[in-house]
Amino acid sequence: MALSEAFLCLNHMLLSNSSSNFGKQRNLGLVQFHHSLRTLGNGIKRCGFRSISFCSTDRTNLTKRSCLLSCKCQRADRVSGLTADDGRPASLSINGKTNVSNVQELNELLQSDGEGVASGDTNGGGTVGGRKGIEEEAWDLLKESVVYYCGNPIGTIAASDTSSSSILNYDQVFIRDFIPSGIAFLLKGEYDIVRNFILHTLQLQSWEKTMDCHSPGQGLMPASFKVRTVPLDGDNSVTEDVLDPDFGEAAIGRVAPVDSGLWWIILLRAYGKCTGDLSVQERVDVQTGIKMILKLCLADGFDMFPTLLVTDGSCMIDRRMGIHGHPLEIQALFYSALLCAREMLAPEDGSADLIRALNNRLVALSFHIREYYWIDMKKLNEIYRYKTEEYSYDAVNKFNIYPDQIPSWLVEFMPSRGGYLIGNLQPAHMDFRFFSLGNLWSIVGGLATVDQSHAILDLVEEKWSELVADMPLKICYPALEGQEWRIITGSDPKNTAWSYHNGGSWPTLLWQLTVACMKMNRPEIAEKAVMLAERRLSRDKWPEYYDTRRARFIGKQSRLFQTWSIAGYLVAKLLLANPSAAKVLITEEDSELVNAFSCMLSANPRRKRGRKGFKQPFII
Repeated sequence: MALSEAFLCLNHMLLSNSSSNFGKQRNLGLVQFHHSLRTLGNGIKRCGFRSISFCSTDRTNLTKRSCLLSCKCQRADRVSGLTADDGRPASLSINGKTNVSNVQELNELLQSDGEGVASGDTNGGGTVGGRKGIEEEAWDLLKESVVYYCGNPIGTIAASDTSSSSILNYDQVFIRDFIPSGIAFLLKGEYDIVRNFILHTLQLQSWEKTMDCHSPGQGLMPASFKVRTVPLDGDNSVTEDVLDPDFGEAAIGRVAPVDSGLWWIILLRAYGKCTGDLSVQERVDVQTGIKMILKLCLADGFDMFPTLLVTDGSCMIDRRMGIHGHPLEIQALFYSALLCAREMLAPEDGSADLIRALNNRLVALSFHIREYYWIDMKKLNEIYRYKTEEYSYDAVNKFNIYPDQIPSWLVEFMPSRGGYLIGNLQPAHMDFRFFSLGNLWSIVGGLATVDQSHAILDLVEEKWSELVADMPLKICYPALEGQEWRIITGSDPKNTAWSYHNGGSWPTLLWQLTVACMKMNRPEIAEKAVMLAERRLSRDKWPEYYDTRRARFIGKQSRLFQTWSIAGYLVAKLLLANPSAAKVLITEEDSELVNAFSCMLSANPRRKRGRKGFKQPFII
């Protein structure tokens, strides 16, 4: 027995050493790349090492390129407080079990879970058979992905795949990608990195970035940014850190991100809810940043609908996939961000008009999505019998949808129990595809009613083999194929059928599924999905996405060690262990909104214009 215990001790020492070396080797290429120099363009935020100063909270100076962030600092090796003294996540508890401490327990685990150990799989526990548990490995990888700005953690890079020869922008910090990382850190009590991320991305918000001499609207948040270390004033002995944002002018397709600002507001609220520190959201510059995003999204235009009109590729699906117009994902995030912003906006005279416009949009948007985007067997039968070419204020088929648009796959796909929100709605066009993020966040943000939320989860259960299969979760269903794929995607070779955005499976969606399940008190769905993901994620090296109908292959161009795949899994595990923590992300309608919506439903939705006698608390 003494010999066996000595062997275990030696094995533990070897594991610790090899783990440390592994992290350094994987980050070596990234460190070298971060220190490579290239000509600085206009609008790179600087942080020097010579003096200490900080831009004031006066937002009038933030639009000037001369506003610099400077500090005398030294790059830190790790996030403060992220780890215990031995380099592992502090106070890590996994499935109620700690690391294996003796030979007897090891033998019991080997006998009870021999298949997993033999095949190289691990469970969610600690070190088993000389291997780290999945959660411990995930935390180590998440820490390795942290990016530092003047010695302080500011975000996480998109992926750490050193096996790929093409880096593209995977070494940058994406706002949408950092959200699960930020939530994971918040739930673990690591607040500094989230606070730094919120404040530094805010400083990038009002920059004048152009594409072919044209500037996007004020208030736009960048899609991503990169921390570069460069010589200061040509002196190679002194360096400075600079933040180089990308608003879409360097992205594939040159599309500005619509979702970045919406996610930023959602994360800001989650920070306040989790920490209890409301001083960040009460800052003058943060309040101004919220208002700039709202004014950009609430600006009047030519569109008749209350939904947000956007171009293709402006969200998580960032390539041409036929989602231009009013995609559900943007509407769900828009609605959630409006509720979060209304909760955080300071009551003042200057905010009165903005809050009034915000309330009006909330009521109109919720009615529009719930009434016209919802599809189930009953609604499908109604569409099947639609009359077209209706010209009147009381038309039933308001958007002139032709029944022949109903695809054959939907007839077989739609179960008798359950339903979902369609992907898009425009004149004479309904995109009947199921988009996971839009539906899940409609549950989380309260855009879907309680009945609709349960019906969406019912659909996920009914169509488990199609939507979840061997790896959660399909980004959309079904995939575009053949001539339809060629026309809609422009023959995009990355978005071939059942790959990438075109029906690919994305593990990061685990966390949104889990939050939705926690809100509706149906954790068993999330538990089943997480258990399914645990069988492969670590073994497959945490890929970005999976291919084929059943997600059996790692994506053909999928990056490994994708940070939001890692963080999405960790958030799901943390929420399953503590379901009440989901409250920091969930938004609920208040009584005024519920009453206003009820009034609209009780009145004839096909009412004639100028009808008298109908009073409503908000202007529509």
